[in-house]
Amino acid sequence: MDRVAIVHDWLVTNAGSEKVLECMLELFPQADLFSIVDFLSEKDREEILGARYAKHSFIQHLPFSKKHFRNYLYLFPRAIESFDLSDYDLVLTSSWAFAKGAKTTGKQLSICYCHTPIRYAWDLKSEYLGGLSLPKRIAAEIILAAIRRWDKGTVDRVDMFIANSRFVRRRIRNIYHREAHVIYPPVDVERFLPWYDKEDYYLTVSRFVPYKHVDLIVEAFAATDRKLVVVGDGPQMDLIKRRATKNIELLGFKPHSELVELMQKAKAFVFAAVEDFGIAPVEALSCATPVIAYGFGGVTESVQDGMNGILYRDRSPEGIRKAVDRFERIADRLDPAYIRKSAERFSRGRFLREFGSLVNSALLHRNELGK
Repeated sequence: MDRVAIVHDWLVTNAGSEKVLECMLELFPQADLFSIVDFLSEKDREEILGARYAKHSFIQHLPFSKKHFRNYLYLFPRAIESFDLSDYDLVLTSSWAFAKGAKTTGKQLSICYCHTPIRYAWDLKSEYLGGLSLPKRIAAEIILAAIRRWDKGTVDRVDMFIANSRFVRRRIRNIYHREAHVIYPPVDVERFLPWYDKEDYYLTVSRFVPYKHVDLIVEAFAATDRKLVVVGDGPQMDLIKRRATKNIELLGFKPHSELVELMQKAKAFVFAAVEDFGIAPVEALSCATPVIAYGFGGVTESVQDGMNGILYRDRSPEGIRKAVDRFERIADRLDPAYIRKSAERFSRGRFLREFGSLVNSALLHRNELGK
């Protein structure tokens, strides 16, 4: 039997990439798991990893690493390369940052499920560095330049790339000059069941960080009398509170059961980020809730303008208001059953079939070649 290693960037929360990791572990339960750090809560550990622990790097034991491990960013390439994977036949990496650079021997099959090339190193530098003082920005630029060189230099360690969207496939082609298969990430559509009795409010759910542009959505609705419900928290909370008006309800973080109900009953889900795929909009579609989204990035592969939602190109408060106005004009013509159906092609079962088939075919091909 092939020995399998799975390498994940870091384990600190239960987000979209962890849903992919959970499926990888279901397909390869005998695999050994590696991660730069593993600080999962026991609840998330049980849900994602079946209570197992990852083999972690030296970053785990550095001072203040539990809360501030990202401060050791400059050491992450060394950390991911510290794992000894020489005894494994198959190395699967779940990578949005450094995992794809794990060292292999050339005798192994290395497959990278790429959520994205490192965003803050390549194409979102201004979004991540904009709030830093000049000395910190200069230091960060130096570190990120070194990370870009390392990132490009480790591309040949990967035998096969799998992208989580056509959008990311283009980024892999542009940055790494490699081709990639596309397998959309798993969305738990069975937990986000359709609901057809909608209430009179719009919903947005997000972390309050600059690239999510929740502030623009809030500003757009502040100039109207339409109700907006905002779920989430983050560094921009004070900014968003200042921009909110009486028709905007800020709920903070909500547990999964309450979030599902909010998505089910919303008139529409409003989205302004450029995401590599965008799981939250698909969760909304699963609830038969239309999506009003900025028409760029991975969301354009799930939202079909005029069919299950609205895509807009002007990402400004005025542009968002115009998109909502357009949605109001066509909302009665959108078919709730079609909206739900459009989400089902991103199901967890579909991911397990497609990913398992591709990896097993690659293993068979490698064994036939005697690699």
